[in-house]
Amino acid sequence: MQITKIETFLVDASAPTGWKTRNWLFVKVETDEGITGYGEASGWPRVVETAIHDLTAVLVGEDPRRIERLWQKMLLAMMGHGMTGIVGAGAMTGIEIALWDILGKSLGVPVCALLGGRLRDRIRVYGHAGDVERAQELVGRGYTALKCSSLTTPVQLIHDVRRAVGDGVDLMCDPHGAPWYTVADAIRVGQALRDYDLLFYEDPVAPENLDNLAKVAAAVPDVPISAGERNGTIYGFREMIERDIVDVVHPDTGRAGGLMQMKKIAAHAESHGITMAPHDGSNGPIAEAAALHLLAAIPNYLILEHLADDVPQRYTVATNFEVVDSHIAVPTAPGLGIELDEAVCRAHPGNANVIFPSEATLDATYVHPRANRGRLWAVRG
Repeated sequence: MQITKIETFLVDASAPTGWKTRNWLFVKVETDEGITGYGEASGWPRVVETAIHDLTAVLVGEDPRRIERLWQKMLLAMMGHGMTGIVGAGAMTGIEIALWDILGKSLGVPVCALLGGRLRDRIRVYGHAGDVERAQELVGRGYTALKCSSLTTPVQLIHDVRRAVGDGVDLMCDPHGAPWYTVADAIRVGQALRDYDLLFYEDPVAPENLDNLAKVAAAVPDVPISAGERNGTIYGFREMIERDIVDVVHPDTGRAGGLMQMKKIAAHAESHGITMAPHDGSNGPIAEAAALHLLAAIPNYLILEHLADDVPQRYTVATNFEVVDSHIAVPTAPGLGIELDEAVCRAHPGNANVIFPSEATLDATYVHPRANRGRLWAVRG
């Protein structure tokens, strides 16, 4: 079997509220035996798409079933461009996931069977709640875990949601690793979150300085810390795992380097008593399907992020997996068990993929929080 063609689909996934410049990047790998594999890549999708086109010449004519060989070949092909960052890892991820899809289809088995076999038949997922009303709606639909994100009043939001949904729902707090969050800010927020029994406190500081994350973790040892969505490959996770800085790793399934890299990250984390909860906030349904297979096959899975109701095309662009009682069943069809509707992809062409900060936004981002930082951990009512 040989790879004959690699094609990409950049799809607009901009939400009416929230992230207004988001794209999904799907990858299609064709073979001379008529078996097609689908993958998904994230990490600045428009730029990653160019990287995938560059890598195509390296892969055409190769046997798609020799996945580790092709991953190493891609790594060597990009070596001259410097350290492998998120763009390079994202490009390899999209292609590598498609190769697993081909391998599974060629053998007539689901991908999870190739990753060690299923440990479980369904995967627990969590939804997103930016206010009490959304939290109550999701709990009413059966969700048992919620991530609550606020850049300005994170503790107040957790307080209000906990009071509204009770203690039977797991909550997570995500300040998004904002660059204006200082170590002192993150520690004060973490200390204020102690009483709410969080599943984890995600990205309390920006990821560029791992020592800062270590300081936060040391100051709030009874609050589980999660990090890693902006890291790629085993090399991007090695130090945070080996130094036992985090309690949960959350690699992004679209840019961590591929399913084998995530399997290796999970095994490294397992040896340190660290769980895995993949990030899915940037991704579409194919990356989510890949995550389902991975989490079915590793012992230290915790939970999977799921964006419910973000854009209508999430439910039409590819095979839809239903959330029932806060779980998604692991696909059992050969490969990933998901097929892409290319017509829907073409009906939603990708657009700009960066945020456009205004001067007022820049000033509010870096100056205003310093003037009123107490609201980060304040609780009223």
